[in-house]
Parts: sequence; structure tokens; C-alpha cells
Amino acid sequence: MKLNRLVTQYEKKTGEIGYKMTTFDIDVIAKQNGGLAPTILYFHDNQDVTDDIRTLRFGFDSPYSYIDDYEQFQTMLYHKEQQALNNLYDSFSVRPKNMSTSKQVLWSFGVLLLMTIPILVAMILR
Repeated sequence: MKLNRLVTQYEKKTGEIGYKMTTFDIDVIAKQNGGLAPTILYFHDNQDVTDDIRTLRFGFDSPYSYIDDYEQFQTMLYHKEQQALNNLYDSFSVRPKNMSTSKQVLWSFGVLLLMTIPILVAMILR
């Protein structure tokens, strides 16, 4: 197995060779580059480790079979990916933040009303 920067080889108490994740300190950033799906980038110590994570996820051998703490690593990455995607979509949203549910419904209704005004004016002037 070819190791990458995120996997460390160690010797277990039984004398066998094992593998574990080097770090759980990964920063996840989601960007929109003009396509339909956002691009997710991974950084550790200001170095891009996106290719290392892709190599682990899409390699021939399942990392669950040989990396001891890979499940915890994947859980951590999943939560950080969800947070990065939520931050990206919130930056595109026209919905004001920090509103109660009833105020958000009123805001949505107001935006819908503003969008229909040109149609109503066109129908009246017709």
C-alpha cells in the first residue's frame, strides 16, 4: 500500500503492522466554480490535501479494511463537508439570517409579491 500524507504506519501491541490517520485537523472549504455541483477542497496546515483524501476514498482497497480509525475520520469529514456546503449556500441565499420561522414565511411571501407586481401591472395595462 502506498501511504499518503494522512496515513501513518505503526506497530500494534501484537507486533502486527497497522495504519491510522495522522490527523483529524482538516479544514473543508466549498466553492462554486460555475458548474452545477460545488467543489470541495481539503486543507491541513495550509496545504492542499484534497488529492490525498480522494486517493483514500476512491482507491482500490477500502480504507475501512486497513485503517483503524477511518470511520471516525469519515464522520468528522462528513460533518465538516455539510457545514462548508451550508455556508456556501447561505452566502448565495437572499433570505435574511437570524429570523424566526414566522418572519421567514412573511419574508418569502413579500419576495413573491414583489416578483408578481410586474405581471399584475402588465395584466392591468393590457
